[in-house]
Amino acid sequence: MTDRWKLPAPLSSSADNCLESLQNALVRESVSEPAALIDGIQGAPDASEFMAQLRYVLACSEFVTKTLSVNPAHLIALVSDGLFRPQTSDDIQALSGRLAACADQPELDRTLRLERNRAMVRIIWRDFTRAASMTETTAELSALADTMIHGALNWHYSALTERFGEPVGQESGAVQPLVVLGMGKLGACELNVSSDIDLIFSYPEAGETNGEKKTLSNQEFFVRLGQKLIQSLDTNSADGFVFRVDMRLRPHGQSGALVQNFDAMESYYQSQGRDWERYAMIKARPVAWVTGGESACAELMQLLAPFTYRQYVDFSVIESLRAMKGLINRQVQRKGMDLDVKLGVGGIREIEFVVQLFQLIRGGRDLALRERQVCKLLPLLEQEKYLPEGSGTGLLEAYVFLRNTEHGIQGYQDRQTQSLPIDELDRLRVAVVMGYSDWESFTAALEGHRALVNREFQEVIADPDAEHDVDSESLDAWFSVWEVSDSDQQALEVLTVANWVNAERVLALLDDLRQSRPVLSMQASSRTRLDAFMPRLLHALDQAPEIEAAEGLKRVLPFVEAVARRSAYLVLLVENPTAMQQLVRLSAASPWIADELAAHPILLDELLTPESLYAPPGKDELRDEMRREVLRMSWDDLEGHMESLRYFRSAHALRVAASEVTGALPLMKVSDYLTYIAEVILEHVLALAWENMVARYGFPCRKDGSEEREPNLIIVGYGKLGGIELGHGSDLDLVFIHDTDTQGSTDGEKSVDNQTFYTRLCQRIIHIITTQMPSGKLYEVDMRLRPSGNSGMLVTSLAAYEKYQFTEAWTWEHQAAVRARPVAGDPALAGRFEKVREAVLTRGRDEPTLRHDVIEMREKMRAHLGSSNKKEQLFHLKQDAGGIVDIEFMVQYAVLAWAQKAPKLTQYTDNIRILETLEQVGLMTAETVAQLIEAYKAYRSTGHRLALQRQEAVLQGADEFTAERQQVSDLWQQLMLSPDQA
Repeated sequence: MTDRWKLPAPLSSSADNCLESLQNALVRESVSEPAALIDGIQGAPDASEFMAQLRYVLACSEFVTKTLSVNPAHLIALVSDGLFRPQTSDDIQALSGRLAACADQPELDRTLRLERNRAMVRIIWRDFTRAASMTETTAELSALADTMIHGALNWHYSALTERFGEPVGQESGAVQPLVVLGMGKLGACELNVSSDIDLIFSYPEAGETNGEKKTLSNQEFFVRLGQKLIQSLDTNSADGFVFRVDMRLRPHGQSGALVQNFDAMESYYQSQGRDWERYAMIKARPVAWVTGGESACAELMQLLAPFTYRQYVDFSVIESLRAMKGLINRQVQRKGMDLDVKLGVGGIREIEFVVQLFQLIRGGRDLALRERQVCKLLPLLEQEKYLPEGSGTGLLEAYVFLRNTEHGIQGYQDRQTQSLPIDELDRLRVAVVMGYSDWESFTAALEGHRALVNREFQEVIADPDAEHDVDSESLDAWFSVWEVSDSDQQALEVLTVANWVNAERVLALLDDLRQSRPVLSMQASSRTRLDAFMPRLLHALDQAPEIEAAEGLKRVLPFVEAVARRSAYLVLLVENPTAMQQLVRLSAASPWIADELAAHPILLDELLTPESLYAPPGKDELRDEMRREVLRMSWDDLEGHMESLRYFRSAHALRVAASEVTGALPLMKVSDYLTYIAEVILEHVLALAWENMVARYGFPCRKDGSEEREPNLIIVGYGKLGGIELGHGSDLDLVFIHDTDTQGSTDGEKSVDNQTFYTRLCQRIIHIITTQMPSGKLYEVDMRLRPSGNSGMLVTSLAAYEKYQFTEAWTWEHQAAVRARPVAGDPALAGRFEKVREAVLTRGRDEPTLRHDVIEMREKMRAHLGSSNKKEQLFHLKQDAGGIVDIEFMVQYAVLAWAQKAPKLTQYTDNIRILETLEQVGLMTAETVAQLIEAYKAYRSTGHRLALQRQEAVLQGADEFTAERQQVSDLWQQLMLSPDQA
């Protein structure tokens, strides 16, 4: 016998008494002793081991002792069935069959209770002997509850339809199912050994039953059905009960209707749902439904999701969580519940609060957080850095310990309690179940876990002002500045002491905000949040000495007005002073960033973690993040994908801009990252459009009849995208090229020819990118560089593209091809395109004619797009003489003129590496290349800076870039106008 089952003397005596009672019961069943039950069973364990476990379980569970003594057939059945093995799907199906076969309600109710008692003996045995882990125990209990609710529901539904007919929808004419939502631990598949089950009943549509003799409204029918179900589960008879049923979580609680239809549910949660109901709804799960109700379950969960999870990062839940926890703490103190392992300090509820807090804050955007089980969420929260390293692991260990303790308490008498016992013998029982020889060693371990839990819980709900050393006196001073009324003398004194210049301007800006329409129309709760936010904003401005306070305030106030009616964003900033600091810093540094945050406040999420804000991910990381973003979306959810793509683009563009204005990224890396973002988006857009088109038309077919299972298409980037030089707000110059069999057609029910399919595919791609959504557009798209421009086909074959380039394309189109490269689509087709491009660029050309064409195009552009006010000596960075386009045209000319003798010039599409290649192959001097690269980088860096300041790329004054402009103009003269001197 293993020492694990060795009982302390007091429990050993209790075990002997329990065993004697069980032996007497077994005699009535013609079994001489418990050990005799395993004789003849193949693979049975040693009889002494079995007896030791039996004594151990009987001593630790009065419920098991009484159940087996009253009905020893349970023990006989369990032993013969495999000695307390894990529950299987076959067991579930067999139980469902036994419930369905019941002839009347008394038989159903008795069968439910007997099956429940037998299952509980097996589950408690496995739990107390640690044959099952905590999560296995909770999963088996939840599966047992699901099966019994489902079986009883469908039995009563069949009985009621025999009397009243089936409930039929008034509008749809379809038979209506009842959906039973499991809440709390049942919904999360975390049921404990003596749980209530929290249920909500709902059905899709009003109407009435189709009975021949008597009919009922659907509401009346389902109320009767719900009452019957509760009666079968909850009533305590001579055989006990099945599960205690709690219906108080339904809309309007105990005063609400027992059953509501979907419309009523949606209306209630949209207009009256409270924060605690959002907490409860996190764990909601359909646990039973009338046969055929699967689609109704999905519909109901989809209907409830917007109430539970906000599409923005919602820190407002912290306020209600603090209030809820305070209420629980007062209840614990008032009722002396400090021994409660669920509600007491450092108990199960605090761990659940930590998890649910992150779910409600971020579950609207991070779909992985919609998982219901605490044991799965804690590692995820640590992995995704929502919790510090080690915190998730520590909380998980504590959670398992506390839940096992809870089972040890409840498994003794099958009572729903989480309070540690006071009686010495009962305490010893709990300690032994938990693997300790005495109460003192157990409580030492328990207190260690509870201390850790409370410490982590306090970290999560900590007052942000205390955490960031913001004293109340300082906030009071800034509040006096914000609440200025008739006299502003006190506010001026605060600003003077703080050494703020332009104090009058600051007060005027604040007064404008107070009198603005968004603020005047705020609800009382939102105004309270604004009053909490503004002093902290002023404090953050005061703590940023590098920022001119009045100008910084002016930059941030449009954001404040934009979110006045969505005050949850103000709470986010109040709860996260680090994010407030980033808002102030970045808005002051860049009006572009300030405008982006005002237009898309959801981007505040990016300010919460400066370590990632100022470290944009590489292309592979972007792809991984994109996959995670859309992992749980179906391909037919086009709108969901489009919104996710827009957030993805805006969030990462913000990271790049933040890194640029703070100097964390150099110019070339900025363009690289902006280009990576566009490429990853285009890859996903192509996949999304393809899946949508294939679902509608089927796959395009080749000449041999086989399907094109992947897009036989590439997206070619031109201009800044092709040249890996994207800036903030750049358009995408795109060309679509396919290589499909134009004589073929798709194999779907709604078949179209392949050319039409690919044309519509490209139209869908453009639609996904350019459609104005609530979160804006992805990009503007320019298709004018495709063969024949706006008059040409939207998508062309590679053969047609090649023919056009060699027979019809103008010189400026060959110039554009210098910066053309595939950015998404079929790799094999992309390789063939590269060969066509190389052939076009390396063909022989008459250099005088080429120079004439390039110069003529350059002069036209300068005349139409350059700065025209010569008196003010403006310099257009891009279009004026000596600017960016002069450099680009010289590079393009060099490639077209000399690639025939130096094919290596076609290898790259960006100007910097082409210039470096010109030096490597000896076609330009090192001095010339260095001058052009230096000027090009300087121009582009200034252009980026101006864009982030919301300014045109036009400089005033003759002193700006004088040397660079002269050098570029001289080199243009040498190369283009005096080629013999070049």
